[in-house]
Amino acid sequence: MTRRPDTLKETPSQTAGPYVHIGCTPNFLGNTGIYPEDLGARMVNDRTRGERITITGTVWDGTGTALRDALVEIWQADADGLYPSPEETRGAADPDFAGFGRSGCDWETGAFTFATVKPGRVPYPDGRLQAPHVTVWIAARGINTGLHTRMYFADEADANAEDPVLARIEHRNRVPSLLAQPEGNGVYRFDIRLQGDHETVFFDM
Repeated sequence: MTRRPDTLKETPSQTAGPYVHIGCTPNFLGNTGIYPEDLGARMVNDRTRGERITITGTVWDGTGTALRDALVEIWQADADGLYPSPEETRGAADPDFAGFGRSGCDWETGAFTFATVKPGRVPYPDGRLQAPHVTVWIAARGINTGLHTRMYFADEADANAEDPVLARIEHRNRVPSLLAQPEGNGVYRFDIRLQGDHETVFFDM
């Protein structure tokens, strides 16, 4: 017998262990032949609509060391602000856009990378438009529950000023931790800091 989701109890958490990135991105790490392609490795194709961008960054721990075995996943709307999901009721999303991406961190540099499109604005539950953003989830050894955050775009200042989620961040000096900085040629850099100075804002989701 099923129960309503709001009555389910939370199951005990477990650390992701040191091998989560190996199991989820084997091709990325050179362990080919298990899957034709890693899940989430390809978000766009040559028919995808919108402005092509590349998101890159590094996950840093509290000592300033790059986590080379972290796993980063993203979820975002398409260029028109529609999600490629059966739960999207506002219209049909771009069929040539996946919306979901997964990247391991490079073993040499610690960098993660996503080739995607700049997302359109989506409405908040009360109807106000949110700024273009990407939902980010991070897993790594020692993290018992995956960390959720958001990536906004520093070059969307007007939209960011209107965003209802950014407006709820009490300590305004921490807002820049959620802003990806443009580096030219469609590249945006978004570093994630787990602790310490400039710690990224994480959301309880």
